[in-house]
Amino acid sequence: MSQRKKIALVGAGNIGGELAALAARHELGDVWLFDIPEKLGVAQGKALDLEQNGAVLGYDAAIRGTANWDDLAGADVVIVTAGIPRKPGMSRDDLLSVNLKIIRSVADNLRTRCPNAFVIVVSNPLDAMVYAMKEVTGFPPERVVGMAGILDSARLQLFLAQAAGVAVKDVRAMVLGGHGDTMVPVPSYCTINGIPVRQLIAADKLAAIFERTRNGGAEVVKLMGTSAYYAPASSAIQMARAFLHDEKRLIPCAAFLCGEYGYQDLYIGVPVILGGSGVEKVVEIALEPGEKQMLDNSAKAVRELIEVSKRL
Repeated sequence: MSQRKKIALVGAGNIGGELAALAARHELGDVWLFDIPEKLGVAQGKALDLEQNGAVLGYDAAIRGTANWDDLAGADVVIVTAGIPRKPGMSRDDLLSVNLKIIRSVADNLRTRCPNAFVIVVSNPLDAMVYAMKEVTGFPPERVVGMAGILDSARLQLFLAQAAGVAVKDVRAMVLGGHGDTMVPVPSYCTINGIPVRQLIAADKLAAIFERTRNGGAEVVKLMGTSAYYAPASSAIQMARAFLHDEKRLIPCAAFLCGEYGYQDLYIGVPVILGGSGVEKVVEIALEPGEKQMLDNSAKAVRELIEVSKRL
């Protein structure tokens, strides 16, 4: 009889708690919710609450809170949300120096305890954090990814659906590039039940929607004083499930590039096929000249951020 999978969640804050809830409800495996010793009670309390919730809803998953790295040993999937969240007025880049130290410490602990794990980084600034995770762990790049594209694309899908007056489930959207102000909504790959959005939404409205998408995270931060957590958690769980169930999903995420799209040694949001081996293929799509120029600009901004992080 096969053993249940082990899901390690590093960070027991808002996103960590929602990740644990979703992983348990989907019965992806047993969950370990990790945080620093000062927040051990929070991790253990959320774990106990979620196990009791399982008795109500009928899902079968063991959930434990811990501050001991050894409890994460042998995890199949690790989702990292550790770090300080954004506050109103902060950019993702403002978080760089603080969260970089945290991510490097996390990566150092994962390197020996979870050598075969698939690692999903959620912490911001995302593209620099996932790069640091790969560098410190030394894991193959196909097993270290960043969660961004699903979330950004979902925000775009919602805004497009609202503008067109259609069901959001009929909208397909693509957002590439860095997870920040230079992200690239790709109109040539945005459709509503197969119909290009440019045929249904006026150009000026599309431009406004794309700008709102770029500021989607900041909009939430301004409203409630901290980062979003429901949609980011759902996005990361979708990635974890694609890996654990070998689903071969074609989704955008921050993946390591080795020449694709003309970029080397860089994590940036691109479409990938995600399955049981992690990133099984980076999918190169044809972009319109304006779209490629925006992606080049985004890649340049990400590279500058990574270069700064290397000096810290």
